[in-house]
Amino acid sequence: MQRDLQILLSAPALTGKELEFMRDAVTRQRISGDGHFTRLCQELLKKEIGSERVLLTTSCTSALEMCAILLDIGSGDEVIVPSFTFVSGANAFVLRGAKPIFADIHPDTLNINEALVERLITPRTKAIAIVHYAGVACAMEPLLAISKTHGIPIIEDNAHGLFGKYQGRPLGCLGTFATQSFHDTKNVTCGEGGALVINDARFIERAEILWEKGTNRKKFFAGLVDKYTWVDIGSSFLLSDLQAAFLFAQLEQAAQIQSVRHSLWQRYYDALQPLAQRTGISLPFVPADCQHAAHLFYVLLPDQSRRDQLMRFLRSKNIESAFHYLPLHLSPMGRGFGYQEGDCPVTEEISGRLLRLPFHNQLTEDEQNRVISAVAEFASLEVR
Repeated sequence: MQRDLQILLSAPALTGKELEFMRDAVTRQRISGDGHFTRLCQELLKKEIGSERVLLTTSCTSALEMCAILLDIGSGDEVIVPSFTFVSGANAFVLRGAKPIFADIHPDTLNINEALVERLITPRTKAIAIVHYAGVACAMEPLLAISKTHGIPIIEDNAHGLFGKYQGRPLGCLGTFATQSFHDTKNVTCGEGGALVINDARFIERAEILWEKGTNRKKFFAGLVDKYTWVDIGSSFLLSDLQAAFLFAQLEQAAQIQSVRHSLWQRYYDALQPLAQRTGISLPFVPADCQHAAHLFYVLLPDQSRRDQLMRFLRSKNIESAFHYLPLHLSPMGRGFGYQEGDCPVTEEISGRLLRLPFHNQLTEDEQNRVISAVAEFASLEVR
């Protein structure tokens, strides 16, 4: 009996113009950073998000590192960050000498628990870095109130959240900074890439200097200085224009990409909701004031043992699935900062129960039916 073809967990969406635009970039004989397609992407993103300035970067990690430099984060400083996030969310600040102050998450949205944030603030707190998990907005109203009261900037790690909204406002325009990811697992991609979103104009000039390896090259090309030189720290943060050309093709078709993703997300939710009501499986939660970005779809099993059993069951059906973040506070690095089990109990529990299902624009209706049927079959075996 022939085995069904493998269903991939993730695959990049192709719109049809990626190679055409990349050829265009080559024809222009400018494939390094800050070229024609870089500027097109930056203007499109600026308009979409409603920000003061957008700079394409080599990754979301690079954008986070720029945030740390722009806020002059250094030795002895602290940055509040959820333990349930990718390692870059802590690394960017640790590289500058800061200590990550790990916060726990809500059990429903899996976003940082804003009620816990204020008690973690000390005189050494330099930033609050939040993550819109799965493209569902954090509770930004209370977080922004905390930010204003204490004068502490918020960084939105918006790697999951491009095209999502909170109370009608685009994610990425709410904090002092936001960071985007265009990794090939994201809704729109160029393989590897990111962006720094600047919502406070006071930081634009220095951000451009950091972006240009610490030089005032931008001023030189604008005719404001007769030569450019080294004026600040910086690094090679620019995305190549060849990658920007690929990305621009994706951004031009973002509405279509998002439409497909929302249809897939809703189909999973509608098909699995009756099952969830009969079993111990939980589905993603989207608050009424949020418009999610349809970044991923996950289920929460009653415990880690059953999560691992479902993962093996799906594998036997040739269906890829995956858990997600491991608690950063319990990693070797996290323990090195003095954290231990029980410090973020919701994160510890959720991490062991979460399973991501195949979710990407190339997922066909038949393939999605196979996934839904397999999850239902597993649940029926559990009920027996």
